[in-house]
Amino acid sequence: MFPDLFRDDVFTLETARLFLRWPKAKDVATLCVEAGDRRVAESHAVIPHPYRPEDAVAFVSEARSQNLEGRGLYLAITARKDQERLLGVASLRQRPTGEVSLGYWLGVSHWGKGYATEAAQALLDAAFLYTNAPAIIAGVRVTNDRSRAVLERCGFQYVGSGMSQRPAWGDTVHTDEYRLSRRLWASLKGWRAPLPTERPEFRESA
Repeated sequence: MFPDLFRDDVFTLETARLFLRWPKAKDVATLCVEAGDRRVAESHAVIPHPYRPEDAVAFVSEARSQNLEGRGLYLAITARKDQERLLGVASLRQRPTGEVSLGYWLGVSHWGKGYATEAAQALLDAAFLYTNAPAIIAGVRVTNDRSRAVLERCGFQYVGSGMSQRPAWGDTVHTDEYRLSRRLWASLKGWRAPLPTERPEFRESA
């Protein structure tokens, strides 16, 4: 479970260019446009295509529910200069194994600007600062070179390949699995951040 800090909808993260906040009802129209592009949807396991308004409504509702209950952390990626306009989504969620996984996507018109890396790094910092997760994991389709580059820029290390289900598409695809340990994150940051006094317990998978 994630800390109480993440469970309040006033929780935000800021970077040099981005502002990450909880998704809200006003994002539905933009979600339909950005997530509705097949180039975005086909790289993700839980984004269906076509992407209907009811899918966007369901996503906002479920994301806010998971945030509130501490089951995950889903944040809308926006620009600091326009915090109402959704550019994409970044997330942390705890898998049944107890591991914490990172996810993200951006609308096609925002690709190639470094936003995904910037948002991912902000979320990783929050995960390691405010939980005691020993590592963060992530998976990427073997054909998704852009996403792989994001993970590598964030310091993730390749740990293997396999097949993963895409529930929204009803199929399985080849994926590469990556892992970023707390020790490596700290060395890349150049300092060892103290853990908060009260934090949820996460465990390594068996």
